[in-house]
Amino acid sequence: MESRCVCAPLNVCLCVHALLLLSLSHILFVSIETRVQIQESVRGKDVFVIQTVSKDVNTTIMEMLIMVYACRTSCARSITGVLPYFPYSKQCKMRKRGSIVSKLIASMMCKAGLTHLITMDLHQKEIQGFFNIPVDNLRASPFLLQYIQEEIPDYRNAVIVAKSPSSAKRAQSFAERLRLGIAVIHGEAQDAESDQVDGRHSPPTVKTTGAIHPSMEIPLLIPKEKPPITVVGDVGGRIAIIVDDIIDDVDSFVAAAETLKERGAYKIFVMATHGILSSEAPRFIEESAIDEVVVTNTIPHELQKLQCPKIKTVDISMILSEAIRRIHNGESMSYLFRNIGVDD
Repeated sequence: MESRCVCAPLNVCLCVHALLLLSLSHILFVSIETRVQIQESVRGKDVFVIQTVSKDVNTTIMEMLIMVYACRTSCARSITGVLPYFPYSKQCKMRKRGSIVSKLIASMMCKAGLTHLITMDLHQKEIQGFFNIPVDNLRASPFLLQYIQEEIPDYRNAVIVAKSPSSAKRAQSFAERLRLGIAVIHGEAQDAESDQVDGRHSPPTVKTTGAIHPSMEIPLLIPKEKPPITVVGDVGGRIAIIVDDIIDDVDSFVAAAETLKERGAYKIFVMATHGILSSEAPRFIEESAIDEVVVTNTIPHELQKLQCPKIKTVDISMILSEAIRRIHNGESMSYLFRNIGVDD
């Protein structure tokens, strides 16, 4: 039997009066089922379930759902879920015959009995629309901006870099607040001519219309073809700061760092809110041209830091504890969203 408190493993200061900390017994049976037993009354109480995402993300989700449902069936007045990183947030768009998994997770949480959600830097802000309960999407950018100003001595000689056009909006937000320039990496590495598949002797493609009437031929969409890697913006002799929301598979960050090095950047930082850093990410970072990777503690990554000294952590527990305090006391949350525009 393993005893576990819902406020672990994230080190959050809960400065809330009369906040009920649940004492749970978490039992794994032979069939790998999870059982939650609340050891004290929650009837009429405001309950805050703090859950961080571990490597076993599916177990984390089930623990969260069962804890919330246990509180609901025990007549808790309100149940607020605090998920610093919302799992499956990258799967928020339909791709071919796939599914929008983040919508499914949101529906499950609401069905389990969640009445409020606190999270941080959703991969897409539109995910809030998947919930039929209030969602507070907090921002880690003030903490990352403070780190840049205090820990990078020559940050005035820096340029904010978006490693792809899709992250240009985030880079623009950082650049405008720091009064710095912006650069965008566009394109992809091109194969050498000898590495390309020679299709000159392949059979010609046959145009098929299937069941469509010959007079109703649907035009085909021209396939995309990315140009060679180019850097839009001057990074020569500058500090390059790559910003993003999630850093998991670091291949794209390593490739971006090599490109920036070739263009003359003399120091390269990577800053992200959620440091998943799975698999061989620490080793790849250590062997790359990246000088420092800065992430927040929304996801535990102590093991990764032991493997790679380049990984630094910014503590964001203060804003989470303040959000909990304000919700419990019925205070306005607008203070936590100061100077945050619609596009941020």
